[in-house]
Amino acid sequence: MGGPAEPPEGTPAGTPGGGEDEYRSVVFDESFVRAARLQEYSAYERMADRAPAVRRRRPLRRGLSWPALILVMLIAVAFGTALYKSVHHPSPQSARRALEQPRMTVIPLAPQSAVPGAADPEALYAHSPAARFRVGAKGITLPAVRRTAHFSEDQVYAALVIAKDYLVESSLDPAVLTGGATRPVRFLLAPEQLGQFDRSFAHPAADGRHTPTGWLVRFDPSRVELADRRVRVQGTLKAEETGSGTLEVTADHTLAYALRPTGAGAKAPVSLFTVRRRMTFRFVRDDLRLHQAELVASSVQAGPLACAEDSADRLRPLLAGQRAKAGAPAGTDLYATEGATALCGTLAGAAQPKP
Repeated sequence: MGGPAEPPEGTPAGTPGGGEDEYRSVVFDESFVRAARLQEYSAYERMADRAPAVRRRRPLRRGLSWPALILVMLIAVAFGTALYKSVHHPSPQSARRALEQPRMTVIPLAPQSAVPGAADPEALYAHSPAARFRVGAKGITLPAVRRTAHFSEDQVYAALVIAKDYLVESSLDPAVLTGGATRPVRFLLAPEQLGQFDRSFAHPAADGRHTPTGWLVRFDPSRVELADRRVRVQGTLKAEETGSGTLEVTADHTLAYALRPTGAGAKAPVSLFTVRRRMTFRFVRDDLRLHQAELVASSVQAGPLACAEDSADRLRPLLAGQRAKAGAPAGTDLYATEGATALCGTLAGAAQPKP
């Protein structure tokens, strides 16, 4: 006898699943039933003497509902408004930075006697105050790093590293010193200052704003060349917070360069040229993230130079055996409000190598 779930005669031969398999292909799942356009009235509803046996269902709505669609539209409008304001209405910080221009001063120092020279750069360094200086970037040392009220230790460290990178690129790179390259320095500046930087090199002027030698150290390659690429450096870096969102780094470094006349050969006498750079950099948090700096001020004293030479575009050092010719810096026009006072000083004998 068959079981409770089997017909008395048993499962028909040749049909493994019994008669139910004949209808398996027409069994509908719940989603199909819910999507049906026609719905049969229930037994209780048919007791109400309804004429039609079925009713037509409202079609299912596809896509977003009206509230969701309105929410999406509001988000899109808000995003578009924020984007428009960021492009057409820069923040007060951006506007301030766009208006500020670095102050630059370049003071040539004339020697009191003939410039000393020697055949060996090492001999000159050994008999000069630069004897104790370190070579290259090793001379630009970072101070102890401490956090400030609104900047972490890592952020202060980042500001010092960017300032050091600027000093290395602008005063130690041979391609900048005598090759006329500017891109390594330009790359480290905040975008708001790039226009002034480019104008300085396109139209140099001793106006305290567009002075190439205020941005970087570069020599006239038609007159001098590096006799030793190992520039001697000594100085300090100092970081301090000047506002809840601003860090300032002050750099004060003295650099000594060994120079000889261009194309004169290795046997030509070598002389030392000294540059003291005092620079102030300003950083906001975006600058630290983008590895860029805002140059606030640059003060340069350099010699031996002739006062009558133009030192705004390129430095034209006096070399071994040369003397400063009589002459004064370019005159200052007191009626030109945009001009800068032409300055010149005297290079102390103690700053020169000893014979």
